[in-house]
Amino acid sequence: MNMNTVNSMEQSVEDTYLKAYRGGFTSTMRWPDLDAFWERLRAQADDQWYVYAVGEAPPQAPASREQLLTFIEEIDALLHREHEEDYCGIVYADNLEQPTYIKIFDPNNLGVTCGFSENPPLPGWILSRIKPVELESALNPPKNRQRWWQQIFS
Repeated sequence: MNMNTVNSMEQSVEDTYLKAYRGGFTSTMRWPDLDAFWERLRAQADDQWYVYAVGEAPPQAPASREQLLTFIEEIDALLHREHEEDYCGIVYADNLEQPTYIKIFDPNNLGVTCGFSENPPLPGWILSRIKPVELESALNPPKNRQRWWQQIFS
């Protein structure tokens, strides 16, 4: 495989992941909604889910079923402990019945998770069936080229 093919494949994976990231999502608004969602996810759990802590290096392989189930238990406990509201509203899925991409926002870094914001916060964690890319750099590429460009025409 030549370098252009490798770069093209990497770009395709990144494009697929970012397209899914920017897709439509539905929130689990109430705690009972989240509980029901976790039950459905547990029933569908397999070893095809990537568990990505945004800000860390993306995983290179999917989690085992056991790792996924442990993550669900731990993140559920964390959300209940640290999100002191009578509503949930911080777990979003592309499909609440058959999810393939789930964003979980950190209760300590919510900002504007719904509605419109120029700089919405990144999720704290993402579960996906698509191999993740490093989200921070993919969404906010280095500004050195932009600065270079601006210097030429300023």
